Amino acid sequence: GCETLWMPGTDHAGIATQNVVEKQLAKEGKKRQDIGREAFLERLWDWKKEYGDTIIRQLKKLGSSCDWSRTRFTMDDDYSDAVREVFVRLYEKGLIYRGEYIINWCPRCHTALSDIEVEHEDRDGNLWHLRYPLEDGSGEVIVATTRPETMLGDTAVAVHPEDERYKDLVGKNVELPVLGRKIPIIADAYVEREFGSGAVKITPGHDPNDYEMGLRHELPMISVMKEDGTMSEEAGEYAGMTREDCRAALVERFAGDATLVETENHAHKVGTCYRCHNVVEPMLSVQWFVGVEKDMAPEALRAVEDGRTRFVPAHWEKTYR
Repeated sequence: GCETLWMPGTDHAGIATQNVVEKQLAKEGKKRQDIGREAFLERLWDWKKEYGDTIIRQLKKLGSSCDWSRTRFTMDDDYSDAVREVFVRLYEKGLIYRGEYIINWCPRCHTALSDIEVEHEDRDGNLWHLRYPLEDGSGEVIVATTRPETMLGDTAVAVHPEDERYKDLVGKNVELPVLGRKIPIIADAYVEREFGSGAVKITPGHDPNDYEMGLRHELPMISVMKEDGTMSEEAGEYAGMTREDCRAALVERFAGDATLVETENHAHKVGTCYRCHNVVEPMLSVQWFVGVEKDMAPEALRAVEDGRTRFVPAHWEKTYR
């Protein structure tokens, strides 16, 4: 029942726009790297001038009662200045800080993706069972993995604390195949005893669940891939290979030296980029964070509890909390 200002604004949709312009360049037989950064930015702005106001024109055609004189674009100079000003103020108050975290990284788009931007596809794959010999020579642990290439970044093997098969091995070390790194056997309730052999490799630098386990057990976090999806120097002799070629080479090697015990067919969900549909790589990255626990979150929750903020439909309140 109140008079309301509907203020229209458009988003720069940077990566989506980049993809559109890259497709235009591909028709000309070029890549963005061929024309250089400045020329590519110029092409992006040209596309924005030609097509960027389509949404506004559509809203007008629908008869939307916006105040068109106030239309804003996310990259307007004064808008960008305001964002920078607020960012710095929050930083100076200690509410914004930097830290390492595991993100969804698209090696093709070279951008981080939020969880909702990752599309999960059912794919047929394999589950490889690998021997990790005990450091003291008294035996081995069989580890099952769908991603042999990430084992080069393993910093532990985990078992369930109530798994009788492994209770005497917790605290011992195994030797990581290929690299020979000594890594501990740890106990963590997150491990599913029924999956594979019940012993899982822990790669905190390339799996979000392993990352959380790495924090709990204070494990080293190693990145064995670079931003373009090729293996890093941490991958030893496999540095420079694509992740796919590295996987194939490791499986072939393990089959030859008896590290590979068994290969199972295994259907599982694979995260892909919603823009280019390449496989997303969980990867460690330095990110900006907003510290919400002290002041922001409690105040935002109070607004719901005392009725100032109301969710329609009501079930979204649970998600918000």
